[in-house]
Amino acid sequence: MSVPDLWACDAVVFDTDGVITDSASVHASAWKEAFDEVPGVDPPFDAGEDYRRHVDGKSRLDGAAAFLAARGIDLPVGDVEDSAGVETVCQVAARKEEAFMRRLHERGVEVFAGTVRLLNKLHEAGVPCAAVSSSRHARDLLARAGVRSLLGTVVDGNDMARLDLPGKPDPALFLEGVRRLGCEPAGAAVVEDALAGVEAGHRGGFGLVVGVNRSATDEGAEDLSEHGADMVVGDLGELVRR
Repeated sequence: MSVPDLWACDAVVFDTDGVITDSASVHASAWKEAFDEVPGVDPPFDAGEDYRRHVDGKSRLDGAAAFLAARGIDLPVGDVEDSAGVETVCQVAARKEEAFMRRLHERGVEVFAGTVRLLNKLHEAGVPCAAVSSSRHARDLLARAGVRSLLGTVVDGNDMARLDLPGKPDPALFLEGVRRLGCEPAGAAVVEDALAGVEAGHRGGFGLVVGVNRSATDEGAEDLSEHGADMVVGDLGELVRR
């Protein structure tokens, strides 16, 4: 598909963190706080590159497991009810959740102006949109951002648990979003900033996968393309201008 085909799509499914809301940076700093407490993490977690490659777009448990495995650290999985700590993967994930919530209450979260412009244009054009996220806080973040009314549906971490949906790079989240909009993946678009997310869109058979390169580097753009993005933009406002 070419760029103008976005406007001819039956539906568009957006990732939330890093695409609609500027919450990816909050997640990244929370992950760094959590991983920096784990003995043996060397080199330390990098909130830019390690976040992008290992945890972005994934559930907390999957993200924690992926990064620790990348550093050769083998912790038992533990139990999802574990309190914050460093002895199990679930404890590390819980520590990250505590850090994220503290930052969220202290700083709030910003929204990407270019994405809001695109959502408004799609709304005006009658193209239904959905937002998906592995975070249980997505609905609250979208409401705070003032964009919930532009979205036909939201699929979040609570839905993942209730419906037993696997996380990205499995396409289940996106497929549930487009299903709720009453459309087929082949006629819909996915908009993602995470490598796991663009891979999920590609694997889900979506007609168009738009990668958002928040890293602003050539390497970031190349990685998104290699993982399944049909086109890559630095900001979604570029699609409105085109």
